[in-house]
Amino acid sequence: MTTVAIDTGVGPLLRGWRERRRLSQLELALRADSSARHISFIETGRSRPSEQMILRLAEHLEVPVRERNALLLAGGYAPKYAESTLDDPQLETLREGIEQLLRGYEPYPALVVDGSYTVVAANQGIGMLLTGLPEHLLTPPLNAMRITLHPEGLASRIRNLREWRGHLLAQMERQIGLVRSEALRELYEEVAAYPLPEGAGDPDDREDPQPYPYFALPMRIEHEGQVLSFVSSISTFNTPMDVTVAELAIETFLPADPATVAYLQSLRG
Repeated sequence: MTTVAIDTGVGPLLRGWRERRRLSQLELALRADSSARHISFIETGRSRPSEQMILRLAEHLEVPVRERNALLLAGGYAPKYAESTLDDPQLETLREGIEQLLRGYEPYPALVVDGSYTVVAANQGIGMLLTGLPEHLLTPPLNAMRITLHPEGLASRIRNLREWRGHLLAQMERQIGLVRSEALRELYEEVAAYPLPEGAGDPDDREDPQPYPYFALPMRIEHEGQVLSFVSSISTFNTPMDVTVAELAIETFLPADPATVAYLQSLRG
């Protein structure tokens, strides 16, 4: 959750987002069909922006939906975007669609996480990869980053851990650059401090070498003596009108070689 001081004016908040996006007042004005003078007046508090102007600037600054509500509150307006729980009856169709998607992707792994990488849904392919992990990592709420990077978690099974770890930490850094979330930053600091499992991810470990697909870095993970290779894809919802839905991400793992396909199909029977 993001917290914003009630006495923080909308002008300084908008200026912060503009600077975060590395835009000048003129560049933002041109995008929002306004003027640099008007943007300056809004940021310094000399002009009170309308609700429509706040939303328009937020759109061009790519402000996350949760933070758009914070901007509206700071500007003296009511929040525009609801924040439902996933078990809300209004989201029943969404839940059913997600569950159908995850089941349809089996036997390949797929899961859904929220903005803090808490796992909200997963299929049997994910369950297969998590088999044998210690109970303390599998106690709800599960966190995808902790499970993956903890030395007692999947980290000990990932053959190219140094590269995959670097990819995940860079992904979190980019996300922190886009949103203001203390919880996400604390999670990053926690998982970045995890020690590497002894001998895991050693760059000289090239047993069962497989050429990396030219199009993406794979995660090479061992399961019951078989080295599986996956590339991941992340999908989000377009034009969400709910904070919860806006922060959901569906991650699917596509087999990166024929051997992985054959192994997973064999498990399916």
